[in-house]
Amino acid sequence: MKTASLILAAGRGSRMEGYGGNKTLLPLLPDKSFYEGRHPILFHILANLPPGPRAVVVNHKKDDVIKATRDFDLHYHEQPELNGTGGALLAALAFLETEEYDRLIVTMGDVPFVKKNTYMELVRSLKDHALIVLGFRPKSRKQYGVLETDGDQVKKITEWKYWKKYPEEKQQKLQICNSGIYAAKKDALLRYLPVLASRPHLVEKVVNGRLSSVKEYFITDIIEYMHDDGLSVGYTLSEDEEEVMGIDDLAALKRAQNIYESRLMPKDMNN
Repeated sequence: MKTASLILAAGRGSRMEGYGGNKTLLPLLPDKSFYEGRHPILFHILANLPPGPRAVVVNHKKDDVIKATRDFDLHYHEQPELNGTGGALLAALAFLETEEYDRLIVTMGDVPFVKKNTYMELVRSLKDHALIVLGFRPKSRKQYGVLETDGDQVKKITEWKYWKKYPEEKQQKLQICNSGIYAAKKDALLRYLPVLASRPHLVEKVVNGRLSSVKEYFITDIIEYMHDDGLSVGYTLSEDEEEVMGIDDLAALKRAQNIYESRLMPKDMNN
């Protein structure tokens, strides 16, 4: 089976104060500052993905991303507006429809430490499922979306702002959180992209200083659509919370740089 990979790297990373670039290019080896150095996050992700066609969804500072990764043989697709993770899938529709592959990995451009074996386990698990979610068990579930499951089946993913209103007894049953990383069979995924495109969420956002209703699309909706139609959606678990940590602010960047230097940096990069 041939595996393709799609990396979502369009966002600006507004919580990274003092940094105006694309956060997937932030260094895991800092030099002059935490924002300047070597071995960008995106490089580490690319090193761990399995062989096969690869595409990156871009928007903010797209030219910088394309220039930095010019030696990686990637496809690039621009997400014209930042309208959710599902919007990123729809932006890469040409790649998803025309590229030759059987299985697709969808991963985030700011989550560098997912291991090669974890990606491969996602793909292997598709033998019995149409889609697989990479879950994890954090010390604190606050702010995370959770997997609502029935045995080995994922029925839906519910965001924190909704599940925090559940009764305490129900909350305690929701122990597995969503990493935002998935694998799917090509035919099953393509079947649901038109459904996703036809059912946007209207989200209130401040745009150019004014509160507006904007259309957004979310990958998590596909999980619910598949389950409701009787398709099997499963999950695997990451080794630990650190493996799926997202780098969305300076504190997380510093922590990631410490992890990389102390545990993951190849010996030849010390020179």
